Amino acid sequence: MSGARPGSTASPFKQPKAVFAVAFACVVSFMGIGLVDPILPAISNQLHASPSEVTLLFTSYLVVTAVAMLITNWVSSRIGAKRTLIAGLILIVVFAGLAGASGSLGDIIGFRAGWGVGNALFIATSLAVIVASASGGFAGAIVLYETALGLGIAIGPLLGGTLGEISWRGPFFGVSVLMAIALIATVVLVEPTPKPAQKTSLSAPFKALRHRGLLIMALTALCYNWGFFTILGYAPFPMDLSPIKLGLVFCGWGILVAIFAVFGAPRLQERLGIARTMYANLFVFALIILGIAIWTLDRPVLIVLTIVSGIFCGVNNTVTTQAVMTVSPVERPVASAAYSFVRFIGGGLAPYAAGRLVIAVNIHFPFYLGAGAVLLGIVILSTGHKLLAEAERVQAEDVKAAAAPAAAPAFAAVGGNSATRRGKAAEVMLVAIDGSPNADLVTDAAARLAADDNQVIQLVHAQESPVAGDGGIDGEALEAARAVVRDHLDRLAASGVPAEGHVLLHAADHGTAGRLIAEYANEAGATTILIGAPTNHGLSALMDESASAELRRHAKARVLVIGPDVFSS
Repeated sequence: MSGARPGSTASPFKQPKAVFAVAFACVVSFMGIGLVDPILPAISNQLHASPSEVTLLFTSYLVVTAVAMLITNWVSSRIGAKRTLIAGLILIVVFAGLAGASGSLGDIIGFRAGWGVGNALFIATSLAVIVASASGGFAGAIVLYETALGLGIAIGPLLGGTLGEISWRGPFFGVSVLMAIALIATVVLVEPTPKPAQKTSLSAPFKALRHRGLLIMALTALCYNWGFFTILGYAPFPMDLSPIKLGLVFCGWGILVAIFAVFGAPRLQERLGIARTMYANLFVFALIILGIAIWTLDRPVLIVLTIVSGIFCGVNNTVTTQAVMTVSPVERPVASAAYSFVRFIGGGLAPYAAGRLVIAVNIHFPFYLGAGAVLLGIVILSTGHKLLAEAERVQAEDVKAAAAPAAAPAFAAVGGNSATRRGKAAEVMLVAIDGSPNADLVTDAAARLAADDNQVIQLVHAQESPVAGDGGIDGEALEAARAVVRDHLDRLAASGVPAEGHVLLHAADHGTAGRLIAEYANEAGATTILIGAPTNHGLSALMDESASAELRRHAKARVLVIGPDVFSS
């Protein structure tokens, strides 16, 4: 939606081929989360291994991914993002194929560990490469990344179940083939990326964990992941279903994860704030796991509760990552690596611990422990309540006309253009623009309306600071945001229309951008707001609607929607 969500593109799905190559690889990578779930019982039966031994497929993969996250920034800052991405893809192709060709559980566990190294390198750089290759700025790239994440989480279990009906080896070979296609496309289509000007040290993630806020959030995530992966890693065994039926169960779970990560979490965060959303979500998630503990052997209840848990997994993934990136005072890639290291440790150990506890106690106990771990996460989170409140304040910061010198202002002035005001302007028109070509339509429409009605224009652009999936990237530089505003100020000046420009800060997501625009318009006394119409469909259009919904909800002025074939109020 050009204008309504500053930083958006005309269509996030009209991108260079390089972007789709990496997005396709993202889909396949995120499949790995639930891919092996449907085949865990089959591997246990056919390789004569206990459920506890089979859960090591999760443990080796996630623990090694966690440790490898510590070196990802060190690697990418030395060889560049594209080469790091390609190295990760090669490792996934090789080790997924070797896992499928293995004849023993021990070999599969070892190859899953190698897969984990590749996965860490891929996760750390894929978002950055998509953003660098995408046209139209951050937001379109973020939509694509979130789309890939949702598709991968939902499709992974279904693909695993479908191929698992043929053989437990099928899902491994399937990933290897799909990633090989993505690897070739990435090598051919993605342009070389420059090496960062500053190299990251190996100790950077450890130093980052010295910051209390980041450590508290990481430990909270470790506890949450203990409960999450207890379900994901061990619930398939008491369900006692065929691979395809297990695939359908976890596909339903994945669909809910995707929907509530992309759409549910921002709305809850807007209504309740970060702190209350996290507390409530973790508490209800603990109750869901408690229900699984009580009714572990009641298959219908177990299936329903497992699927429903996807709601709370999706909300937690988005809100927690947003909070981590806001609380942390270090660079986002480093914060993401440190945070992922801690939380993946919990995710990796939980399935194996569940298998051992079933042998030592009973089949219900691991889920009781999982519920307790999530409740412990709430206790840990409460020790950083003030830090969490500060994160909430930053994300939802009210737009002010001025700010204390020591604090970051809610907006940064860019200045005015060289056009001469013709008489006294009776009204203020606020025009929201981004860096996409379609933003020119909004600016040109504003020039015509302002000339006819002798209005003065306030031109605004929200500085992009996106967080997606499991991490974040450094947001749009302030100078780049200023340049976008200057370009449109010059365009208005060429039409003889006077205007002043501002950059709105801290637009962490689509809804926040819409609300910031509305609040600034209210402060400026604008009687009209011009925004761009969505020019795409599906997921990205819905995300655009979350921005326009917040704009309309908070704005006092009338809102005019501008597009190639749209001019409505």
